[in-house]
Amino acid sequence: MPTPLKHEELRRLADTEPWTWDESTGPALLATLRDSAASDEDRVLAAELAGDPVVLHDALADELLSTVKNASANEQLRSRSAIALGPALELASIEFDNSSELSDPESVPISEKVYAKIKSGLRSVYHDASTPKLVRRRALEAALRAADDWHQDAIRAAYRSGDRDWRLTAVFGMRFVAGFDDQIIESLNNDDPEIHLEAVRAAGSHALAAAWKHVVDLVSSKETPKHLLLAAIETVPMIRPENARAVLADWRNSDDPEISETVEEALTIAELP
Repeated sequence: MPTPLKHEELRRLADTEPWTWDESTGPALLATLRDSAASDEDRVLAAELAGDPVVLHDALADELLSTVKNASANEQLRSRSAIALGPALELASIEFDNSSELSDPESVPISEKVYAKIKSGLRSVYHDASTPKLVRRRALEAALRAADDWHQDAIRAAYRSGDRDWRLTAVFGMRFVAGFDDQIIESLNNDDPEIHLEAVRAAGSHALAAAWKHVVDLVSSKETPKHLLLAAIETVPMIRPENARAVLADWRNSDDPEISETVEEALTIAELP
């Protein structure tokens, strides 16, 4: 039986690329999540690592979902467990919700049965008003990675709530759900840096032509914070791929390797059919 990972082992995993992990990593992370003697900090880190598709499997996903639903569990642990389920939901949605000749169920880390269970579980957590706000927000943010008929209403309610945190969740969700072009454009002018960032990403996701000038201004300004600049660079080819090379030219030879690499990736995307 796998033994729970120690703090040092978890940190070592966090500092290495997931594709280098061996077959024992998934079971060991599961054992850590189930270990009542483990610290909250270690279990939160284990949940974060467990969400990687390299190690995630049905039993591990089921444990993460159980943690999200556990009202007596640590709030941070519940929230992190919800977030960890997001990438698998997105992969499963592509496979199970869209019929295709290129279907490849083995590329998805969870079964269709567990996929449905996660969607239902996250929905129930979100709709439970007694659940802490952070956990409800994270449950919604994860659930939005796999389209469902209740998502538009949830985003609309979050955006109109008047609560800054819920509005941030709403704008994040607009990246995955169509029908909110006006709200995305409005949020591009929001003074909150996190909401602004999510709005830029959402504008790229939906190729919003109305956001083009705003995005170009961000790329052109030397005052744009790096994290926002990177998002704007990624958005450029999503809106006007034919203009990407000219707009991004000044950043191709940046001394910051992260910026120059992001530019090259953006130009590659711009040249795709």
